[in-house]
Amino acid sequence: MKKNSKWKTIIGNLDFMVSCAALSVLIVLTFAGVIMRYVVGKPFTWLEEVQMFCMVWIVFGAGGAAFRTGSHVAIEIVVDMFPERIQKFLGYIVDAIVLLTIGFLFYSSVGYIQLFMSTGRSSSILKIPMTVQYGIAPISYVLMIVSYLYSKYINKNEKGEEAL
Repeated sequence: MKKNSKWKTIIGNLDFMVSCAALSVLIVLTFAGVIMRYVVGKPFTWLEEVQMFCMVWIVFGAGGAAFRTGSHVAIEIVVDMFPERIQKFLGYIVDAIVLLTIGFLFYSSVGYIQLFMSTGRSSSILKIPMTVQYGIAPISYVLMIVSYLYSKYINKNEKGEEAL
C-alpha cells in the first residue's frame, strides 16, 4: 500500500519536480553565465536561449502545482459577502470560467504546436525545435484542469470537508 502511495505522490508532483529542475538549471546557468562573461571574458552565446527554455518550463510546469496548493491569486472578499447559497452558485460560475479559459488556452496551444511542427521552427543558436520548448504547454493545461478539479472537489472530500 505504501509503494502505491509513493508512486502516486511522485506522479502527482511530477509537474512540480519538472519546474524545480528547470529553476535549478536556470539558476546554475545564469550564475555560470555571469562568471563566464565578467570574470573569464568569454560569455556563453547560447545562454539566453536556454534561459528562455527554462522560464517557459518553470511557468507551465508550476501551473498545475499552483492549482493544487491554492497558490493562484484569488479575490474572495467579494464572494464572502454573499449568503452561502449565492457563494456556491458563484463558485460554480468561477469553475466554469476557469475551465473554459484553460480549455481555450489548451486549444490555442495545440494550434501553435502544430504550426511549429509544420514549419520546423527552431531556436537560432542551439537549433532546439520550438515544439520541445513549448510542448509542455498543452500537457500543462491538461494537468491544470485535473489539478483544479482535484483540489476543488476530490481533495476536499478526502479531507472530510464538504465539497462545493
